[in-house]
Amino acid sequence: MGKLFEAIDDGLRRWIDAQPMWFTATAPLAAEGRVNVSPRGGDSFSVLGPRRVGWVDFTGSGVETIAHLRENGRICVMFTSFDRRPRIVRLHGQGRVHLPGTAVFEEVVALHPPNPSTRAVITVDVERVSDSCGWGVPVLEVVTGERDLIRASAEKKGPEGMNAYRAQKNTSSIDGLLGL
Repeated sequence: MGKLFEAIDDGLRRWIDAQPMWFTATAPLAAEGRVNVSPRGGDSFSVLGPRRVGWVDFTGSGVETIAHLRENGRICVMFTSFDRRPRIVRLHGQGRVHLPGTAVFEEVVALHPPNPSTRAVITVDVERVSDSCGWGVPVLEVVTGERDLIRASAEKKGPEGMNAYRAQKNTSSIDGLLGL
């Protein structure tokens, strides 16, 4: 077993900030429900305190993370190093969804570049912070560039088009749970 941390300290915060990609894992309560793992990246993640993190959630073709958090709040956020020094860090906790117009939404969005695809902010009250070796993760050349497809698609659709897209794709999860 890896190391357990009391909280996210400055060294761990710097390491998290240096990772270009991270993952979220959520699941519904129903045994037959589908586990969801989502890759994420870009300038969207913030360590908000020693036991609190958050990120800007962009519009996607699904809404599983939001739906699962609304149902039960359980989440694991995982960061992994792809450089020569192996490391995996997991943040387990209770997540919450914050929609436009709320104070938390505005607080977290202000920490990142504006993006017309922004649909929500997710925060996590971190209950467990751990790391493990990461020896099985390959060494990769990390980030040769960011994809700007989310922004370009949202700009092309415009605000009304984004609302229509969310109404079509983001109202419920693949398991029928409430999304947006």
